[in-house]
Amino acid sequence: MVPVAGGDGFTDAQRASIDKAIRDAETVCRFEFSVYVGKLEGDPRLYAERLHAALVAPARSVLIAVDPAARVLEVVTGDQVRRSLEDHHVRLAVVEMQSQFAHDDLCGGIVRGINMLAGSARRPPTLHA
Repeated sequence: MVPVAGGDGFTDAQRASIDKAIRDAETVCRFEFSVYVGKLEGDPRLYAERLHAALVAPARSVLIAVDPAARVLEVVTGDQVRRSLEDHHVRLAVVEMQSQFAHDDLCGGIVRGINMLAGSARRPPTLHA
C-alpha cells in the first residue's frame, strides 16, 4: 500500500514499482512498509510519527514520509523494527534516498530506500545443529 497525497505526480508504472518494492521488502524482513508523499504539516517529524502511529501495526512498521516541496524526508520505525534495524542503517538509507532525490528521481529514491531498509532489517538465518 502506498498512501500518497493527491497530485503526487507518480505515473502508474512508478506507483507499481513502489508497491512492488514494498511487497518484496515485507517478504524479506517480515515488517510492514508504508510510504507517504505529500505535505508534512507543522513539525515534519511529529507529523510523520502521527502517521506512523495510525498504521495498523505501528510496532512492526516502517514509514517513509517525503515532502518533496519542502525537501523533507522522515523515516519512522516501530519498537519491534528497531530491534532489527539499527539507526546507522536508517541513516545510510536516508542518505541514499536524498542522493536519488537530488537527481530528480523521487520514485527511484523511495524504492532504493525501501530495499536498503528491508535488507538491513532482515534477520540472519538460524542455523540448527
